[in-house]
Amino acid sequence: MARTYNVVTYGCQMNVHDSERISGLLEQAGYLRAAPTDDTPDIVVFNTCAVRENADNRLYGNLGRLRPVKDKHPGMQIAVGGCLAQKDRGEIVRKAPWVDVVFGTHNIGALPVLLERARHNAAAEVEILESLDVFPSTLPTRRESTYAGWVSISVGCNNTCTFCIVPALRGKEKDRRPGDILSEVRALVDEGVLEVTLLGQNVNSYGVEFGDRYAFGKLLRACGDIDGLERVRFTSPHPKDFTDDVIAAMAETPNVCHSLHMPLQSGSDDVLRAMRRSYRSERYLGIIEKVRAAMPDAAITTDIIVGFPGETEADFQRTLDVVREARFSSAFTFQYSKRPGTPAATMDDQLPKQVVQERYERLVACVEEITWAENKRLVGETVEVLVAVGEGRKDERTGRMSGRARDGRLVHFATETAGGESLAGQIRPGDIVHTTITYAAPHHLNADGPPVAHRRTRAGDAAEAGRSPRTPGVLLGLPTIGAPPVAPAPVAGCATH
Repeated sequence: MARTYNVVTYGCQMNVHDSERISGLLEQAGYLRAAPTDDTPDIVVFNTCAVRENADNRLYGNLGRLRPVKDKHPGMQIAVGGCLAQKDRGEIVRKAPWVDVVFGTHNIGALPVLLERARHNAAAEVEILESLDVFPSTLPTRRESTYAGWVSISVGCNNTCTFCIVPALRGKEKDRRPGDILSEVRALVDEGVLEVTLLGQNVNSYGVEFGDRYAFGKLLRACGDIDGLERVRFTSPHPKDFTDDVIAAMAETPNVCHSLHMPLQSGSDDVLRAMRRSYRSERYLGIIEKVRAAMPDAAITTDIIVGFPGETEADFQRTLDVVREARFSSAFTFQYSKRPGTPAATMDDQLPKQVVQERYERLVACVEEITWAENKRLVGETVEVLVAVGEGRKDERTGRMSGRARDGRLVHFATETAGGESLAGQIRPGDIVHTTITYAAPHHLNADGPPVAHRRTRAGDAAEAGRSPRTPGVLLGLPTIGAPPVAPAPVAGCATH
């Protein structure tokens, strides 16, 4: 039987998309994804994040739990990739000598070869490159969603934020050509995908490599010309590079969603200066004002860090002021996390944990008050929902399904008609539902009346058939291996599929 694999992912959308590539590579090499109930896959890949302070503990804790499992199954292999692998390198094998492969952010495509080599040599393989050998989007990809897909437009980052370790691990920004990006988007749409999210560490600086500062706005408009593409999103922009032409492209391109994730990080100009964020609160709020003038229905989300070194109570109050003025529909809030290797880690005035925690709790309360008020404004409105998988943990118990509105808000909706007939078996992930909001909470909306309309889609057909989109890649200059040896069929017993 073919060998099986499982990929465990930590971190951001970039890592989620990288894990899709890891799965695509392994399946191209002949491996099969392990069943959810399989506790002993032949290969376990950890795709790691290094942004938060507990990333190391999380990885090594999971590696420790796997050690006795591997001891009982000598053929099992463990691989560690991603940002933490790029940072720690051979230290991972020193701390966890039962790991077979360590690979970095720049050489995902080498994973099948490294696994084969480690198996052949019965020794750990550690390979970390300092720059990309090929752009990751040339690699085969096993997409996790039938209706929504990630599309990288660039990798790496040219910014030097003092709290962030990502540029050191992902490298300088490398841009893909617009034609390659649009070809990938069209390939996804041909597979039935309705929504794409354009990914980059800083999408607004897209085009810096080929000298076109308006390239990102042009790319959004070009996505508007792709038949069958119903929703376009992007993440993440940087306020310092955000230009008016992007706002115009969002407002004037029908399939570009009126949702914007714009990291604030702090509302204090002094803290922004210490963070080396090259904008100030007035500039940030000015962008928000322009976006809302062009798109009054725009939902704006953000990232905020509390407790950066040297942050005073007055600095924190300024952050609360900007939050109240910006009226975010959602915010990802973080307590400052010291990361070795970043300038902020060696700054004076590192704040006590209890101060950071207390400010964090006040920030969360402020954000939730605003997001709840903003969500309440939608009660009585009819919204278009792209039905999703796994968004609502209570859906089965409440008889609801879930999905995302065009502005990105999470909507839980009832599946019964006015006559009491259940539509649960007819509405599939990837279908489009129109429904009327009846209740608002800080982080979601409910629609407890019957759906106003339901449209079956090709994405829903794919979900019903159990098909996942797969985009083939071209392994430029990379060695390939054949499928792992197939074991003889058992004389008796059941095969697991």
